[in-house]
Amino acid sequence: MTEPEALIPKHGGYRNLKSFQVAQLVYDVTVRFCDRYIDPRSRTHDQMVQAARSGVQNIAEGSQASGTSKKMELKLTNVARASLEELRLDYEDYLRQRGLEMWPRADPRRQDLIDRRSATADDVAEWVRGIHEKNSGRGGQGGRSGPAERGEPSTQSTLSTRPTYPEIAANAALMLLAVATALLDRQLASQAAAFEKEGGFTERLYRVRSAAKRGKP
Repeated sequence: MTEPEALIPKHGGYRNLKSFQVAQLVYDVTVRFCDRYIDPRSRTHDQMVQAARSGVQNIAEGSQASGTSKKMELKLTNVARASLEELRLDYEDYLRQRGLEMWPRADPRRQDLIDRRSATADDVAEWVRGIHEKNSGRGGQGGRSGPAERGEPSTQSTLSTRPTYPEIAANAALMLLAVATALLDRQLASQAAAFEKEGGFTERLYRVRSAAKRGKP
């Protein structure tokens, strides 16, 4: 026997959404990045942190609102997606304005970070340190070659002045943002399809009331 349609279906559960988990990781990473590399008195610092926070909060709010408004769920999920796109531009601007490299999509370091499936900002920071050591010629093969490998003077001052930490950290954030926005794109497509098929709260209210009337003796 088919279960009767609920007026307010199960909703929430946003903590189990992969998009929420990755967006929350992006938020934690961004707070650390901004505290370390962005002037705390600058407007950019606040904007980046708030954009990251907006991505997390709107996924959660949209999930909670879905019980009574699929339209609101769609709207808030799209706001989360837009906020993370804004944050992506801020990271790209940071790299471009400082003459730092933005890693291409085919860069193996990008896939390496994805394969790690980092769950915390500490995990990402550990990965950044590992890549930095490889770039500096202190971590074995892989990554950029160190000065000694290129025939340049291998001095501590040369290594310490290379701005690899912010470059790696910004690219790590961009990689996580790419994952988060791809997940949100799929989430939006799924929500739009569900809304088109089932309608919103008004349509569900009509169906539930009609079913209740038909069930009366």
